[in-house]
Order: sequence, then C-alpha cells, then structure tokens
Amino acid sequence: MTLSGAETDHYGKNLIRITGPVGIETLGNRILNQDMTETLAFLPNGFVDLLILDPPYNLNKTFNSTTFRKKSIAKYADWFEGMLARLRPVLKKTASVYVCSEWYSSTAIHLVLDKFLKVRNRITWEREKGRGAKKNWKNVSEDIWFATVSDDYTFNVEDVKLKRKVLAPYTDTSGAPKDWQDSSAGQFRLTHPSNLWKDITVPFWSMPENTEHPAQKPEKLFAKLILASTNENDFVFDPFMGVGSSIVTAKKLGRRFLGAEIDRGYCLLAAKRLHLAEFDKVIQGYRDGLFWERNSLKARTCKQRE
Repeated sequence: MTLSGAETDHYGKNLIRITGPVGIETLGNRILNQDMTETLAFLPNGFVDLLILDPPYNLNKTFNSTTFRKKSIAKYADWFEGMLARLRPVLKKTASVYVCSEWYSSTAIHLVLDKFLKVRNRITWEREKGRGAKKNWKNVSEDIWFATVSDDYTFNVEDVKLKRKVLAPYTDTSGAPKDWQDSSAGQFRLTHPSNLWKDITVPFWSMPENTEHPAQKPEKLFAKLILASTNENDFVFDPFMGVGSSIVTAKKLGRRFLGAEIDRGYCLLAAKRLHLAEFDKVIQGYRDGLFWERNSLKARTCKQRE
C-alpha cells in the first residue's frame, strides 16, 4: 500500500494533535500524530476498555526517521514501567491489556505488568518468517502478555474459537461425527482458543493490508484480541499503532478506537486503511464469525488470501 501526493494531503487533514485536556468526544475514532508521552497528561481517566501495547521491541530497529536502540533488560524494564504507570489511569476498572514482546525482554514485561495489573496469561504466536542461525535456534515466535485491571473483565470465548481440520475423525457408536462437522469443504472441529497461536500469517507483499512498516502485525492477530476482550462499541486504545492494524481491525469489528503514532507517514497509511475499511471489512483468516486455521480450504476462499 502506498500514498499519492493528493492522498497525503487529504489524509493529513484527518490527523490530530492535542496540547491540553480533551474529552472522549474529541478522541473517538481518531489518529493522534504525536509522541505518546506528550499526550498522556491530557487524556481523560477511565475511558479505555482495551489497551493494546505494541511498543518498540528491545532491538536495534529503525522506523522511518525514528531509531530504537537495544537496552539492557533492566533499562528496558524501567522504560516500560515508566510508560505503563502513566497509562494506567486511562483504563476502566473492567479493562484488559495486551502487551506484545520479543523473547529477550518478555520476562521483564511480565514483572512490570505484575506491579500494576493482574497477569492472566502469556500468548506465544508463531511467525512463519525468521532468519536461520548457525549457533542458535531459529527465532520464529513472539509473546503477547494478557492482563486485566481487576477480576471483572470481558472474555468472549465463543467469539475466538478456531476452526481446524480434523486429522483423526472419530465417530460414536452410531457412526456419527464425534465433536466435529463434515462438510463439502472438509472435516472441521471448533476448538477453544489456546495461548499457542500457529494460525497467524504475517502480512506479505501480495496481501492488501501490507505496507512498508518493518514490523507490521496482521489484522487477524488483533481481531482475536479485540473480539475476546471487548464488546461492540467498546473503546480500544493503541498508543504505538504503527500503520494502524489494530485500529483498522477495531473499526471493522464495530469498536471505537484511538491510535497514536509519532511518524506522520505511518499515520497517513493508517488513515488510508481506515478509509478503505469503510468499503471492505474482510479480515484475512476470519470468516463467518470464525477464525480459520492457516491455509485451510475454506479460508482460502476469502478475498484476502493466506
């Protein structure tokens, strides 16, 4: 996905900056083109149902004009704790929080979250992309920590079940399928969502959602988080939104949202994606209210292929 000069001018008008206290009516379904740390003092308290944190990983990485340098685990933990402490007031008492992390600093994320929230689980998802190593194991996974403010929180388990191919189609004594369904597309079983995700496809060049962002996550991943931990019209906040995969997914699923990103180019791409989402609500790998196993027959009939 790219931007023309005319699109840059058009979508640039939709970006906002805040320099003083604002209400929820100003923030709903908007993009803040601003350093997240500049905005926190101006955000209202208790307006967020779901906080998605995908901060810069503890790696040497360049994002357009911004470069993040790898720190010691202790320093990264201090940085993350300072940021989380300032975000904590925006959360409702029933809010959920998901934090994306690479393996090296994942334990630090856990310990910091435990100071402020109730840690519920760690999701590990498989990236099919990864560089081989001669003296180490190939790294093809990332973590997502799941936490809540309190014991009163949303978790819609029926909305995030995975439809998987049946490898061993057992039957009962009458010969009827046991816990699986037979269809023209194959034999499938609905399974409860686990904390090990192997059905995620990282956006690649031929997928409509793909952009120039070097660490873009797929809409399918965010759809799982949003459907599990919010209801329609709930508020999703992503203060490190990148090119907007989280807020675009929130829009497609009927949630309110606020995204913040310091890089203007990424904000413009996110704005264009939001506009396109008004006409196309397809989420690759999610169809008919179900998440489909990667490369399963039915999922390949979607407009956006896996």
